[in-house]
Amino acid sequence: MIKKLLILLVLLAAAATAVVFYAKAQVQHYIEQPVAVSSPQLLTISHGMTLRIALRTMEQDNWLQSTPFTRLLPRLYPNLVHLKAGTYQVMPKQSLKSLLTTMVSGKEHQFSITFIEGSRFNEWLPLLKNAPGLIHKTQNMSEAEIAQYLGEDKTKLEGLLLAETYHYTEGMSDLEILKRAHHALNRELDLAWKNREKNLPLKTPYQALTLASIIEKETAIESERKRIASVFINRLNRHMRLQTDPTVIYGIGDKYDGNITRKDLRTPTAYNTYVINGLPPTPIAMPGVESIQAALNPEKSHYLYFVASGNGGHVFTSSLAEHNRAVRSYLRTLKANKNK
Repeated sequence: MIKKLLILLVLLAAAATAVVFYAKAQVQHYIEQPVAVSSPQLLTISHGMTLRIALRTMEQDNWLQSTPFTRLLPRLYPNLVHLKAGTYQVMPKQSLKSLLTTMVSGKEHQFSITFIEGSRFNEWLPLLKNAPGLIHKTQNMSEAEIAQYLGEDKTKLEGLLLAETYHYTEGMSDLEILKRAHHALNRELDLAWKNREKNLPLKTPYQALTLASIIEKETAIESERKRIASVFINRLNRHMRLQTDPTVIYGIGDKYDGNITRKDLRTPTAYNTYVINGLPPTPIAMPGVESIQAALNPEKSHYLYFVASGNGGHVFTSSLAEHNRAVRSYLRTLKANKNK
């Protein structure tokens, strides 16, 4: 009798052990399974959401194959229980274990928004409005109110934000993005101003920004920026008008149709550098770091003019006669290219 009882106990113990191993295997299979998404997806873990609710949500979305042993997961993997609130990216073929590890670490998905060098503030607003995950606080604010929020006494934000790519997590506001862009601009401008060339005809960092914005609009070729800066610096030193088309276009505003006429060049605006002396009152675009550095450390040259070559880049000259020849050459190149 005792022998039969011992055998029964051994069999029960063996069965229990088998059940435990089976359950562990099922949980391991469950947690190692790839999340069934065919393209990157976003999953938001709200405050107070438990592991069980998160798993059930993914099962209901057919991202996971369910198992009756889910309740054992916290005991077998206690390090994957406490999920942090946030929005996470789920990648195709990513294992559930990998995803839970990310959510426990709190490493949220990073959205990105890119502002192009030479763009204007009115081009930034729709980008911010359409950016996913952002809280939109600027929609009912004027440009002057946004500037005040950023600590600026200006009514225009042109030139006061650094154009580059910014990363953010869901729930951040558009004002926070603008604040980061403003701080980044001030950091780069302060550094460039401290290391500027001596005896420049620029009295303030804001004037440097204004010149940098003109350089930004005049060329996208990095190797030309300091040379173009030298032309404008030389003209300012000689009290010559800058006569740069991008400022005229900015002064025309929404009426600009893609063409500059002789009438446009003669029509006075605060930004028409064919009419006004010196720099316009504000920047005309968001300059990049290279243009800021070029404005404050221009190339040494005697150039006073430049014109497009027609084949990319510009032709730089020191006299009006040379400039006129370069203009005629440019027009011939344009005509030849049209006839091809």
